Amino acid sequence: MSSLGRVHAEFVASWHSFLRRRTAVFFTFFFPVIIVLIFGALVQTQPTGGGLFAEPPAYYVPGYLAVVVLFTPLSRVGSTIARHREGNRFEKLATTPLSRPEWLLAQTLVNVVVIGLAALLLFALTVLVTGVSLPTNAAAALVVPSFVALGVTLFCGLGAILGRVADSQDGVIAASNAVALPLLFLSETFVTPDLLPAWFRPAIDFSPLTYFARGVRAVTTGTGDPWTNLAVLAVLAAAFFAVGAASIPRTD
Repeated sequence: MSSLGRVHAEFVASWHSFLRRRTAVFFTFFFPVIIVLIFGALVQTQPTGGGLFAEPPAYYVPGYLAVVVLFTPLSRVGSTIARHREGNRFEKLATTPLSRPEWLLAQTLVNVVVIGLAALLLFALTVLVTGVSLPTNAAAALVVPSFVALGVTLFCGLGAILGRVADSQDGVIAASNAVALPLLFLSETFVTPDLLPAWFRPAIDFSPLTYFARGVRAVTTGTGDPWTNLAVLAVLAAAFFAVGAASIPRTD
């Protein structure tokens, strides 16, 4: 079997495994919907009002997308690795031709499909709830999916690292939340840089989620350059994927 065939076989198995976990399927789509409803419909934005949510609605679209791009890969890939370790699955996989990069690539592709569908739902819900006008040109149709795919790849790699470091599924969930929550609110998503202390603002550039948020915002608002952020995100995604693949255990 070729490398493509091995990745395809693992992708199909992982896809069906995800669908069998109905609770995971439900919350993958339900959680971001709740975020949009709370912040978009209940809290709402108040431009020129000062404080949180003082920007136009389009400013926060990257934040809504970041919820699924960040949380889902971290928890799913990390939990899968922890579950495989507990079930001695890596010992069995070590006897097959499937390599660690191929295994992680298959897991990443499943997440790209799942989160891509969730992102489409978020876009539609954001337009419906907030009334924001999003671009429908070819650039938006190509660039935003590129940011989503690269963001998912990056955080799948980070999830693999957390799965290797944590000693159980509970440990993975705790570690992923400890990483994801600060990144979500300190990466130019929901909190604008001017609300942060001046001494902390340079640290924003060290968050990979920042480049996702800046790039998507450049497309959805029509201001800024998405290409530089896309290039930085692509480099970071490749680096995290490589380290994540090397972190996957060969055996237990």
